[in-house]
Amino acid sequence: MLIDSAIITVRSGKGGNGSAHFRREKGIPKGGPDGGDGGRGGHVILVGDSHLDTLLEFAFKVHFFAQEGENGHRKKSHGRDGVDMRVRLPLGCLVFDADTDELLVDIREPGQEFVAAKGGRGGRGNDHFKTSTHQAPTEFEPGGEPVERRLRFELKLIADVGLIGLPNAGKSTLLKAISRANPKVAAYPFTTLTPQLGIAEMAGERRMVVADIPGLIEGASEGAGLGHDFLKHIERTSVLVHMIDVAPVDGSDPITNYRTIRKELAAFSAELAHKPELVAFNKLDLIEESEREALVRRLRSRLRLTKDDCLAISGVTGEGRQALLERCWSLVREAKGEPIEQPGW
Repeated sequence: MLIDSAIITVRSGKGGNGSAHFRREKGIPKGGPDGGDGGRGGHVILVGDSHLDTLLEFAFKVHFFAQEGENGHRKKSHGRDGVDMRVRLPLGCLVFDADTDELLVDIREPGQEFVAAKGGRGGRGNDHFKTSTHQAPTEFEPGGEPVERRLRFELKLIADVGLIGLPNAGKSTLLKAISRANPKVAAYPFTTLTPQLGIAEMAGERRMVVADIPGLIEGASEGAGLGHDFLKHIERTSVLVHMIDVAPVDGSDPITNYRTIRKELAAFSAELAHKPELVAFNKLDLIEESEREALVRRLRSRLRLTKDDCLAISGVTGEGRQALLERCWSLVREAKGEPIEQPGW
């Protein structure tokens, strides 16, 4: 189950109080002040964790409190600092202040840290307040107050390639064929209700993370269908593979279907509309072999695409699948500004 939003409450630890203590030992009747400082309260720290891919934990636990700092002791002993509360988040998580909607941090890298709530400062003991004219101070500082705030998490999956298209375009079938992912596959729309991630392994120890984005429909940019919930996940992908069913069972026009999705992408985000896109004419196995080449040429002409912009494939039989992966690999490397490695490099 994908949980991609959550609201939690975090609170740092209160700082420990300083100590107001005077040294009292045999033979030293006027030892003077020796109160130690209080310890710092624990921070609440958000940490990026590449092993997580959902916010499921926060569906069951919504309060995260750090430990308080210890009070100061005699003999100028410093109180122990409070233990930090470390909250682990999946990569691709945006963290907002739930009350102001201010974006606080974008967790993108493994091990990336962000202090969401600083622990209270430890108070000073009375040893700090002695002077030549004030040799028996009773003053001390209380520990600093904790910080409490509400945080809102929004997860946007990070993938190299995003598979998009109308429901039943064959996205789940393709993902299942090129990776070890096991999305639900069935002969009816909206079988995929949450984004699915898979890793496509290629020759030369190359890998790509591929995301199957649930089927979009007309009006998705306004929230229709699975709309806003999953359009946001496409924003983090480097390349889009637009799957087009060349033989829709409802008799619809493949080109009209393509333009419907393009319109929704542009309406949701101008950035999405300009992402590198590769068009995959899918389900060739449903077309007579003698008619396939003419059909693909006709579709390509209507969309004004070059041969580099599109490929004809069959997710079921595997036809064109390897060529699709190689082309995606090149586009991903170009999008990231990285050299295009060849197998065996």
